[in-house]
Amino acid sequence: MIRVSSLLSLPSLVVIPRFTTTTTTTTTLITFGRHRNRGGNYCLFRSDSDRHGSLLFSLFCSSATSGTMKFVQFERRCNGNKKKALGVETVHNGKHVIVDLNLADPSIPMDMRTFLDDNHNNLIKALKVVENSKCSSVKEDVKLLSPITNPDKLICVGMNYKDHCEEMNIALPAEPVIFSKFSSCIVGPTDNVEYPKETTQLDWEVELAIVVGKEGKNISLKEAMSYVFGYTVAFDVSARDWQLQKNGQQWLLGKSMDTFYIGNLGIRCRVNGVPKQNSNISMLVHSVEKLIVFISRFVTLKPGDVILTGTPLGVGVFRNPPEFLKLGDVVECEIDEIGTIRNEIV
Repeated sequence: MIRVSSLLSLPSLVVIPRFTTTTTTTTTLITFGRHRNRGGNYCLFRSDSDRHGSLLFSLFCSSATSGTMKFVQFERRCNGNKKKALGVETVHNGKHVIVDLNLADPSIPMDMRTFLDDNHNNLIKALKVVENSKCSSVKEDVKLLSPITNPDKLICVGMNYKDHCEEMNIALPAEPVIFSKFSSCIVGPTDNVEYPKETTQLDWEVELAIVVGKEGKNISLKEAMSYVFGYTVAFDVSARDWQLQKNGQQWLLGKSMDTFYIGNLGIRCRVNGVPKQNSNISMLVHSVEKLIVFISRFVTLKPGDVILTGTPLGVGVFRNPPEFLKLGDVVECEIDEIGTIRNEIV
């Protein structure tokens, strides 16, 4: 449940042990690792409701010991009060349920950001809980929140899809174009996105987001993927007038207004059911590894940092004539094997 831009919306978090393909160049589909125990497998927990936007943020997390899991932050009732908790989504008897990690093991942190500070040991604990715990709720009975709500950094990459550069009529950037967003713009996977009164040119962007799993500086290309905890789909909401015309054409305000943001994988965006963006992550100009290497030359990456990797062809501002979001519009952002998020503009 993570999103970055003017507004940021995010879904759930998926954990895997290894990529078995060269996902750094995103030339093939990700093959998810499995964790065997008691004759069974842990595989990617994909919810049917992902297709309807109940999850905004799906992370594929690398760990040598864990299988594939989908983490969520959610809200549950406790003695009449709402309480935030960390869980894992899975399927039991044909129903999508949330395993409450904190009820089963109080030593597990209640938020994903703290969980990542010791993700190796916490992943082992979470696997044991999923295997043995009966502390679960039907997914429809809880409110899903953004999986990470307080990252140290929200780092964004501009002009990082070949087809997007073509629609902008610009050359491919020799180096990544980096900017940032405020973490206060993060919202949940099904939360409404507020239409700021300061803009008249609200635009959509679907993006693949990286979540960093450990601290690093001056990271080598060979080690880059070991710093990736997971991935998610993000809805990067942008105020184009503030990004491209006002504020000295500096991108921060146009990308960070409150509630902005949510291999060979299809990536697409729909507005009111109408396809607007339909591309493939293989169109990235700078791969996941190269982005990590480049960014870590200048800043220290920390657990929970979010990196938005850019958006493909099809944004509204470069259409002829330009198109922008309106009140009541419903935006769905989707990446194959990760999921779909859904947000209404209010």
